[in-house]
Amino acid sequence: MKIDQYNFPDDLWYDREHNWARIEGNQATIGMTDFGQSLAGEIVYAEVPRVGRELKQGEPFMSLESGKWVGRIKAIVSGKIIEANEEIEWEAAVINQDPYGRGWLAKVELAGQPTGLMKASDPEFAEFIAAERAKYGK
Repeated sequence: MKIDQYNFPDDLWYDREHNWARIEGNQATIGMTDFGQSLAGEIVYAEVPRVGRELKQGEPFMSLESGKWVGRIKAIVSGKIIEANEEIEWEAAVINQDPYGRGWLAKVELAGQPTGLMKASDPEFAEFIAAERAKYGK
């Protein structure tokens, strides 16, 4: 689904921190949304999260750095990291170039079902993105 110039695939779940999750069974692949990477600008460094680390939904688990921003990325789901995208350590710009493909951040074995997430088709999500666009002038 497109919201203005930003792409939000229909099969993903989204949070209010500009992250996405592709949930398949008891695993989730997680990353930063197209809108989120646009806000960050050109990402120049990504701290690859440690495999085996326990995540708690809503708590920081890694950091990203761009020319205008350094920030902690909060977990969209709770669980244990079973795979980290090593490519982003050496080529962080892939997060900007392909946020829903090669720019994923980690794969997580879920500890229960995540709560408070939205689908791109939810009216609440469209309202949230509209408010964020107004807030940031995007």
